[in-house]
Amino acid sequence: MLDKLKQLMEVKRQADQLKKELESVTFEMNDVRGIKMTMNGTQKVLSVDVDSQYLALDGKKKLEADLVRSFNNALQRSRGIAAEKMKHLTGFDFPGM
Repeated sequence: MLDKLKQLMEVKRQADQLKKELESVTFEMNDVRGIKMTMNGTQKVLSVDVDSQYLALDGKKKLEADLVRSFNNALQRSRGIAAEKMKHLTGFDFPGM
């Protein structure tokens, strides 16, 4: 029982370490023309920069669609970063994350 508790505490320590590492990782996504998004490894959007050309046009629907696409691309990259960190930390591969 004590061994299981020690293992659980070690897993929690590793998870806390992973969370701290992911919070410190930031990246920019600018694969959608005119939109730059900055996100961290815990999938928190830090900033969104929209090119002024979008603001001058009546392209509200296009802007909304592009923001959704940009956000989803950033989420996918964030998940990849998290999976890579988890793989290095735990030695396990988490496919699809």
